[in-house]
Amino acid sequence: MTHNEIEMTAESVRELLRDQHPDLADHPVRLGARGWDNQLWRLGDDLAVRLPWATESADALLHKEYHWLPTLAPRLPLPVPVPQRFGQPSERFPRPWIVTTWVPGEPADRAPVTRAAEAATTLAAFLTALHRPAPEHAPTGRDRGAPLGDRSGLFAEQLASATALGLIPDPDAVRAVWDDAVAAPAWTGPAMWLHGDLHPANVLTANGTICGVIDFGDLFAGDPAFDLAAAWILLPDGATDRFHDAYRPTPDAATLRRARGYAVLRAFAGIFIGDAGVHGRAGGKPTWGPPAHAALRRLIATQH
Repeated sequence: MTHNEIEMTAESVRELLRDQHPDLADHPVRLGARGWDNQLWRLGDDLAVRLPWATESADALLHKEYHWLPTLAPRLPLPVPVPQRFGQPSERFPRPWIVTTWVPGEPADRAPVTRAAEAATTLAAFLTALHRPAPEHAPTGRDRGAPLGDRSGLFAEQLASATALGLIPDPDAVRAVWDDAVAAPAWTGPAMWLHGDLHPANVLTANGTICGVIDFGDLFAGDPAFDLAAAWILLPDGATDRFHDAYRPTPDAATLRRARGYAVLRAFAGIFIGDAGVHGRAGGKPTWGPPAHAALRRLIATQH
């Protein structure tokens, strides 16, 4: 068994708990989800066990969440998976793992937002609370948050690839959004706490609005425009203006221009993952395509 081929069952999760957290071992265990980095097992009604399984980087991401999220969570207005226990590598499972609170809701890629105004206000309140100056020793983005100009080569490659696959009907319009974002003045304020991975599978919904945010493994400090890009990905048509009006401090024009560029990159990722899912390729998720295509359409429609 290799580092990223660890198969777990409900009983093997229970054995881990018996070894290290025996007071939790009698709770019912059932599979919750398998993501890019971790597999999630429900533990009773209120807890979850997160075990890295698909990437080698997942260990460091779990350590990061365990260290930082308990400090940040109390000020956030939405439920988040707060770490409760830490599991050490062992013969049963050779990687670290954590027990967190369980956040109810359905991922937004499967249950999209339908109550646009309420969701826009909720998302703005969440990011307003999260986006505070981070300490000097806060983590940096592993491959996220770089200045947009540094990602121009990646943008060009992805645009060409998506266009060749017939996934981008108007590449010139997408390029115009990108060029405007790259030309925007850089962020000169303090490095702010950022979620770092606000795609629809990491935002939970209930009754048509946002009810929780999960997976803080990419938490880092940087330009708030990186997270503000989520408005175009997560919210329905016509809701981004309400989001920008509710977010504090009100983002300036340069920040919104940069956010649009980051939204283009996020949309590309969703388009490729969605296309892979439609065609049965490894790592594909067909539910990621529709919100990504909708985001590009919104970005093009609002280009000035």
